Amino acid sequence: MPELPEVETLRQAIEPCIVGRKIVDTAVLKQKIIARPQAETFCSALAGCTITAMGRRGKFLTLQMDSGDTVILHLRMTGNLLAVPADWPQEKHTHVVFSLSDGTQLRYVDSRGFGRFWLQTAGEQDDFSGMAKLGPEPFDPTFTAGYLQKSQQSRRRSIKECLLDQSVVAGIGNIYADEILFAAGICPTSPASTLRPKDWRAIAALTPQILQQGISYKRRTARQHLEGTGKKYSEEAFLQAYGRAGQPCTRCGTPIERTVIGGRSSCYCPHCQPVPGRPKK
Repeated sequence: MPELPEVETLRQAIEPCIVGRKIVDTAVLKQKIIARPQAETFCSALAGCTITAMGRRGKFLTLQMDSGDTVILHLRMTGNLLAVPADWPQEKHTHVVFSLSDGTQLRYVDSRGFGRFWLQTAGEQDDFSGMAKLGPEPFDPTFTAGYLQKSQQSRRRSIKECLLDQSVVAGIGNIYADEILFAAGICPTSPASTLRPKDWRAIAALTPQILQQGISYKRRTARQHLEGTGKKYSEEAFLQAYGRAGQPCTRCGTPIERTVIGGRSSCYCPHCQPVPGRPKK
């Protein structure tokens, strides 16, 4: 599932190709992708609108219109956007096509079809997409050790589950939760209530650093994004924990271990991130 760095690099690649262009026509090829309103209403409301900006909030993307309306998109597991010439071969699983005034088409491609679009009309409150329930952005000044400690220190659930909770902090998924906790030297199974002030300070400081590193590694031009059909990212050699079960820790050489937390695979170093109550290996 795309996490904040993937969604942000997608935004950076696509935005220059679509901002300032008028939507001439919208074709919905899979009706359920449009969560609100009905697909026909969605298409007619956008006809003639000019895209003025493309934004991101957590894992959501937004398209701002000159009408004041906002298109909200969540990519879910396999969603992707491509800005292509109209005669570009259409990818399999293309579900929505926005035809723009300069001949570009903005296409939504999703092999599993779990992604969703919503239309928020001008002046309307968003109580439908879930975006209003998000916690602070990891880059926001309000995302501090004090905020984390105050909101989570009484929780019995694991710190990994806290970081995955989008109401606590927006945009972190399984990959970057593992990376943040590895960098902080905190075992992902540790109950949030057992963390010390220095642990909260480490998480607050390292989270934006690691996410920015992910953005930097994955950054690509619009042309690179198109040539890779939006699926190819830079090598993820910077990952220190996620997906490295059985491999030696880059710090101490101890084999990385894998466990399951809340139904999600989690990788950590048992020496650098000792399990609470268990001696270091």
